[in-house]
Amino acid sequence: MNKFVGEFVPDISIVVPVYKEEANIRPFLARVEAVFGRMGKSYEVIFALDPSPDRTEEIILEEINRNPNVKLMVFSRRFGQPAATMAGILGCSGDTCVVIDVDLQDQPELIEQMYAKLGEGYEVVYAKRRSRKGETLIKRIIAHAGYSLINKFSDVQIPRNTGDFRIMTRRVIEELRQLNETHGFLRGLVAYVGFKQAFIEYDRDERYAGKGNYNRLTGSLKIGLNGLISFSSQPLFIMSIGGFILAGLSFLLGAWYVIQKLIGFELTPGLPTTVLVVSFFAGVQLLGLGLIGEYVGRIYDEVKRRPMYIIDKKTNFD
Repeated sequence: MNKFVGEFVPDISIVVPVYKEEANIRPFLARVEAVFGRMGKSYEVIFALDPSPDRTEEIILEEINRNPNVKLMVFSRRFGQPAATMAGILGCSGDTCVVIDVDLQDQPELIEQMYAKLGEGYEVVYAKRRSRKGETLIKRIIAHAGYSLINKFSDVQIPRNTGDFRIMTRRVIEELRQLNETHGFLRGLVAYVGFKQAFIEYDRDERYAGKGNYNRLTGSLKIGLNGLISFSSQPLFIMSIGGFILAGLSFLLGAWYVIQKLIGFELTPGLPTTVLVVSFFAGVQLLGLGLIGEYVGRIYDEVKRRPMYIIDKKTNFD
């Protein structure tokens, strides 16, 4: 990104998507400021806020008056965490960029270790979860199955047990800007960009305060499906192969009935069998149509070229 002469460029930009997080803003900033006090690096904290019904915006504005390194962008409506994250990344000015949640499940103290790892020649350093406090068994099973499916069928390999918590160089940020995709699946986009990447391991904490703002079950399923469909056409191929196999089995079953008739077997009408067969094939057809619909929907979104987000106002940006 080209900079104007004399424009201040921080060493590190911190992008924080937020929605209904009034209880976490001040504790988060206190820990971030302590980290950069030890590091001695210049920084900016960009809160990317979906309009919240609580006092999140007011608290951030109060913190801006206290700390000039804090910035705020507010969207015209709720666009969701992926869009907010991408808006912050594309709007940051630092030489490097950290993406982190405000709920303190991902510890800001790890930023120092991640930044040091970049010095070894890496372009991306992501945080890999060694343990997940406060997550149910069902959530962990879904996460494990989701990463397995994505990495088996996707054109890019997404590291297991990772979220959006990572640090990236300006080179990666500018490549993300060129992709200009609407789904905003950051983990997949960063994996697609490539370059030399590394990870650090950590134990993820529980939320500092409040509850998560999306359904853990359906939210995880949606993210996993988005990652799979956005980076692979293999599911369509699998459905084609499945349809071919089922058609072959249907042909063999029909041939077997013909043989039975020819050799004189009395065929008893089997209503249950008919119902089961019809239901099974109807289910397969609906599954195939649903899968095709997901891909058509992605094409529709990309063709419209609507912006991923619309910013209503910015505070403390030059």
